[in-house]
Amino acid sequence: MAEQVRAIRTRRTILTAAARVFEVHGYQAATIAQILKEAGTTKGALYFHFVSKEDLAQAVLAEQDHSIQVPHRVSKVQEIVDIVMLHAHRLQTDPIVRAAVRLTMDQQSEGLDRSGPFLRWVGVGVPLLEEAQARGELLPHAVPSETAAVIVGSFAGIQSMSQAICEYRDLVTRVSAMLRHVLPSAVAPSILASLDLAESRGARVYEEAVHASLEQQAHTARTQEALDTVG
Repeated sequence: MAEQVRAIRTRRTILTAAARVFEVHGYQAATIAQILKEAGTTKGALYFHFVSKEDLAQAVLAEQDHSIQVPHRVSKVQEIVDIVMLHAHRLQTDPIVRAAVRLTMDQQSEGLDRSGPFLRWVGVGVPLLEEAQARGELLPHAVPSETAAVIVGSFAGIQSMSQAICEYRDLVTRVSAMLRHVLPSAVAPSILASLDLAESRGARVYEEAVHASLEQQAHTARTQEALDTVG
């Protein structure tokens, strides 16, 4: 168990170091030597967890998708808003998420498949929008796949603009404005009126998601302890 914990910590250390290097230098210019220096670890430890620089980059790209989960909402449109606002908050606060976005948007990243994050985010949005449509939350003409792609593409442009102008300092303001402009084209007015699009929404969702995650971990630990006692 102790070895497993150490391995998890080492992998996280390397991943965080790679994220910092990718964020500063981009994929093409980043080197394994720079990542090793940032991580303070050995080449053997790095290659135990990651087979190449591309493998590291793909791990950074994937990390943004699943480490924090938005709680389910009665309104599926609000759930989509929460996912978008949470991602904006994490871009401001999490170096791994910033690095993942830098990699995704870096057109100089030759040999790195950057399509994954775009496709995964659209894949997250489509079923939620289909459920929203079934519940009458969308306008009759709305096409979930189109709406999901527009939201993802709009967010990509807004975050790129915010990064270029002020290193994401105004990102939540810009994303809130983006949602106020985009959603009326697809969402029923009665649902629009009930949505929380506040700039602080992402930070509040983050706190809620972390609390829920900690509670789940504690519940899992208690369950495992009870099973061990019975066993």
